[in-house]
This record gives sequence, C-alpha cells and structure tokens, in this order.
Amino acid sequence: MIRGLVIAPSFTNGRSSHRATEESSTIRISSPLGVANEGSSVADVVTRADLLACRVPVAGGRYYIAKRIVDVMLASMLIVLLIPLLLIIAIAIALDSPGPFVFAQQRLRGRRIQTDRGSVWSIEPFTLYKFRTMESNADPSFHRNYIAAYLAGDEARLRSLRPGREVGDNYRPISDRRVTRVGAILRKLSLDELPQLWNVLRGEMSLVGPRPPLPYEVEMYQERHLSRLLGTPGLTGWAQVKGRCTLDFEDTVRLDLEYIACRSVWFDLKILLMTVPVVLSRKGAG
Repeated sequence: MIRGLVIAPSFTNGRSSHRATEESSTIRISSPLGVANEGSSVADVVTRADLLACRVPVAGGRYYIAKRIVDVMLASMLIVLLIPLLLIIAIAIALDSPGPFVFAQQRLRGRRIQTDRGSVWSIEPFTLYKFRTMESNADPSFHRNYIAAYLAGDEARLRSLRPGREVGDNYRPISDRRVTRVGAILRKLSLDELPQLWNVLRGEMSLVGPRPPLPYEVEMYQERHLSRLLGTPGLTGWAQVKGRCTLDFEDTVRLDLEYIACRSVWFDLKILLMTVPVVLSRKGAG
C-alpha cells in the first residue's frame, strides 16, 4: 500500500519540471490511499504540468490570511444565527430514526504548508460532519458502486441507478433506500451540510473550495484528477454553483481547476453570493 505520493506541477516557458517553484504547487499525500501500484514509496514523483490547461499561480500568503478571516467571521455569524434551525433539525432527525443526529465521516483535504522552498499542499484525512440523512450503520457498498460508475462516466450503470434520467438531470441515484424521510428533505434543501460550519471554524475546511472526497473515491481517481486536491476543501465551490450534481465528474474536475487557477478573495465572495440562489432553487441538490 502506498504511503505517500508527491505531485509537483511546475511551469517554465510551457515546459514541465520536477522542481517546485513559486509558480507551482506540490501535493504530498500523507495517508495510505492505494492510488499507486504496490511497492510505491513516498519518494515517487509524478509531474502533472500536462494536466492543467493553463498556468496555475500560487496565491500569495495575504490571500490565505484574508480567506481565513472571512471564513471565521462568516462561519461564526452563521452558527449563531442558525442555532434555532440546527436544534429543530437535530430533534427531527432523532424523532425520525434511531441513531446520532450528526454523522462523522473521514474525508481528504488539502492543507497548505509553508516550507523553505515555498508552499506545499499536504493531502491528509480529517473528520467531516454532516446531519445524518441515512439509517445508522448503512451499507456503503451502494455508494461505492455509484461513485465507481460516476468517476468512470459509465452512463449505463448510472441510468440503472436513476432510471429515466435525462441530460442535465441529477446524477445522484433516486432508489437509495438508506435515506430517511427527514434525510431526503435535508438533502433537497442542502441543510445536511450545515455542521460543516464547525469544520470551517476548526480550519479543516473553508467556506469556498473544491468539495472534499472520500478516501475510496481518491483510490478510483486517474492521475489527472488528483490536481483538484490542490486547495482547501469548501462548503461550496465553483462546481457547486455551476451545476452541482448535474455535472459529470470530468466537468467537476475542470471547474475545480478553474477555481484553483483563479482563486482570490473576490472570487470566493462571488461564489458565496451565487450559492444563495442555487441553494434556494434546489437544482442539482440530492
């Protein structure tokens, strides 16, 4: 099992280089993900310059400081304002089905580390919190099968999970019997994600960024998909406001890379403002 994987894209007049510079980013995956052949070591290096359609600048340190200030201020404000709603949701979940009202799940996140040679992105596991929308101890195999079909772009398998799906419809399966009655409502209104405001306060997530994947999702990634991990995961993101669950995986990765290439405080604020009408429309939720 692989212990680590370093991905170091850099750009010098359009040519790739193994050396990380100020205009490149490095991913170090520090947990065993199984994304390379058995026997791979931490020293394995893969150049990813060919994966990015445009030059990917590393945002300056002031951007990350400003981003963190915005995250803490807005997340704190939202938690205080939403306390009554959070209590109502917790009670509804408890009355609907046995089990905890908050679901803790391991995800992977990018964490920026400053070194003598510049910025390094360490990909590491963290605990993500959501309101529970499924029966307790639900079998994850159904979701694994869905993810395998979704990442592979297997339309036949996806249609079997969502019969009658048309172009532009939600990719999420509609026959998931594990979802509770209250859980279905929470998912439709995107309220199940609210506990992740706590992840934002803890610094494990940001309000804006690529959505954090599950470890077994990353095991199924092709090498080019790993570039979407070059950023702090977010509660919402560019892909979420541009289509959410109606996007195929390749489009999601493309939009995540667009965000990484263009990230700024103003772009983050734009995405936050765009999130409100998207959530209210419920399009792509599931």
